[in-house]
Amino acid sequence: MGKVTGFLEIDRRDLGYEPPEERIKTFREFIVPLPEGETQRQAARCMDCGIPYCHTGCPVNNQIPDWNDLVYHGDWEEAARNLHSTNNFPEVTGRVCPAPCEAACTLNLEDAPVSIKAIEKSIADKAFDAGWVTPQPPSQKTGKRVAVIGSGPAGMAAAQQLARTGHEVHVYERNAHPGGLMRYGIPDFKMEKYIVERRVAQMEAEGVVFHCNTEVGKDIGADQLEREHDAVLLAGGAEHPRDLPIPGRELDGVHFAMDFLTQQNRRVSGEPLGEIEPITATGKHVIVIGGGDTGSDCIGTSFRQGAASVTQLEIMPKPPEKEDKLLTWPHWPLKLRTSSSQEEGAHRDWSVMTEKFTGSDGKVEQLHCVRVDENTQKIPGTEFQMRADLVLLAMGFVHPRHDGPVAQLGVELTERGNVMADDHKYLTSRNKIFVAGDMRRGQSLVVWAIREGRQAARAIDEFLMGESLLPR
Repeated sequence: MGKVTGFLEIDRRDLGYEPPEERIKTFREFIVPLPEGETQRQAARCMDCGIPYCHTGCPVNNQIPDWNDLVYHGDWEEAARNLHSTNNFPEVTGRVCPAPCEAACTLNLEDAPVSIKAIEKSIADKAFDAGWVTPQPPSQKTGKRVAVIGSGPAGMAAAQQLARTGHEVHVYERNAHPGGLMRYGIPDFKMEKYIVERRVAQMEAEGVVFHCNTEVGKDIGADQLEREHDAVLLAGGAEHPRDLPIPGRELDGVHFAMDFLTQQNRRVSGEPLGEIEPITATGKHVIVIGGGDTGSDCIGTSFRQGAASVTQLEIMPKPPEKEDKLLTWPHWPLKLRTSSSQEEGAHRDWSVMTEKFTGSDGKVEQLHCVRVDENTQKIPGTEFQMRADLVLLAMGFVHPRHDGPVAQLGVELTERGNVMADDHKYLTSRNKIFVAGDMRRGQSLVVWAIREGRQAARAIDEFLMGESLLPR
């Protein structure tokens, strides 16, 4: 490394945030970037550790020590080239990835990992600002046609890779704009949507054709896509939410989290809601059931809509404040984490099971809860009630939708309800039908979807051409 003693001389600094009382007034991003010189100092903290364990934490295998060294020496353009060689959308992961690479960093043994996520975001943003991110159309066409169903991170990553190698790529998206949950699920205060739009423009210049407002299985048959294309990639995500089938579930005011989040994203972008019932938190006492990232996004959105109060419930016990490094490192640890949205004023409670919803005039008014032990068994005598005007179910997703293309193509499913395929060929039980992302692996991170999209693109290229120069 260029500064071999940097980790000894320089303290960790990360991106800053605007104050909560200011940032909840808008849906704009509120990250305060580090000055360029400070980012270079943070890159200098990267150790010459011999074995870069950050590689084990990064699903897309970012060459983290390499671009840290390039940033430290001020060669930002080469750092951007290096970063894009493994990650199609680093400006996305630099904003929304939980950074398992930092958990795996050798310096995390001292709770002071290199600010990898902040450096990645800085490289990606600087690359766009400097005009280094340009379309990369192929020098020649292969004459092969590929259909990609779904334009989330897996579908977009695969489409971009396949288009750059010369295939004719058509992406089918049932919503009005491409991006999948990057556009409709992630709130604008975490990632504004121009981030997705400029990548879509780049991909269109590279030859990718997006067919929006086109639901495969309804507006066009999956069998038709199979006939008209040399390969089909299923990349529709895990869209079947985990429900809470308890008494009172039918009451008005109990909604799936993603219905709430996608509505607000459409409002921010000016996209009409149509005949959908509006879901808003304004003036309401909001209960979010589920302690993950989706629940956290519901908290931040509720505060920006003017909620009277927000409470987040988690059925699992409260995690420890600090992990056992010798037991968990370099793997992702179980420990207490507080998101920027939770810092905005949410009350959090653990080891809580919701037994039923009650209300009047068909509207939810109360949650009836009970405390549970570490095995989620009810503790007698711990029953309590909570006021609720809006309940958001943020308990994750169980598997992809089984209607539409999955049913029409008749692909085999796993025991968990995902589309069956290995992580080498990404080929389903049907010839020339491939699958990648959450449809194959189950609910996961954006960075894992990008990895699977890239690897599936190579597998499809090999299937079509007999060999591939695309990276795996």
